[in-house]
Amino acid sequence: MKIVFFVFDRLTALDAVGPYEVLARLPGAEVVFAGPARGPVRTDNGCLALMADESIDAIDRADVLVVPGGFGTRTLEKDARVLAWVRAIDATTQITASVCTGALVLGAAGLLAGRRANTHWAVRPRLAEFGAIPVGERIVRDGKYASAAGVSAGIDLALALAAELCGTEVAQAIQLGIEYDPAPPLDAGTPEKAPPAIRDAVLARVRARDAAVAGR
Repeated sequence: MKIVFFVFDRLTALDAVGPYEVLARLPGAEVVFAGPARGPVRTDNGCLALMADESIDAIDRADVLVVPGGFGTRTLEKDARVLAWVRAIDATTQITASVCTGALVLGAAGLLAGRRANTHWAVRPRLAEFGAIPVGERIVRDGKYASAAGVSAGIDLALALAAELCGTEVAQAIQLGIEYDPAPPLDAGTPEKAPPAIRDAVLARVRARDAAVAGR
C-alpha cells in the first residue's frame, strides 16, 4: 500500500506528522513524503523542517493521498502544477484525504464539488467557494474522499482509515502503540466550547496570517 503525504512550505507540522504516525504503522505500508521539489520544507512558523523525499514529478500513483493544511495552502490553491498533480494522483487512489486546510487544496483541484467536507473551523465557510458542502464534523467521509477538521483531527482521521484499510484490531493496536488517549486539561477545543473572547482572538490571528500569505 503506497501512502503519499504531500508536504510544502508553510504547512502545519501536526497535520502531516500526526496521520503519519498512524498510517506508517499499517502492515506493508510504503510511505512517501513528496513536495513541489525534493528537499526540506518549512512549517508555518518556520521553526521546523520536514523532508520531501521525492518531487511530485516523480510520483504518479498512490493508494492513499494525504494533503495536510497550513497557511501555505493559500498559495497552492492557485498553483496550476500542484493542482494538476493532485487531480492526476487522485485518479489512482483508493482514498484521497485532507487535514485542516488541505481540504481547500482538494477543493481548488475540483475534487470536492457537491461533496461534504470539513476543514479548520476558522475557514470552513470557504469550502463553499469550491462547490463543497461545509460540515462541522471532526471526520467527514464522502465517497473516497475523507477530510478532517483542524490539526489534531488528522490523528482521528488516520485511525479511522487504519480501521477501514486493515481492520479494527490493527487500528486499536496502533492507537495503543502511540498511546493516543486524549484527556485535555482544558475544554476549549472547538469554537462552540471556547470562551467567546478566545474564539475571536484566534479567529483574528488566523485571518491576519491568511491575509498576509494571500497578499504575497
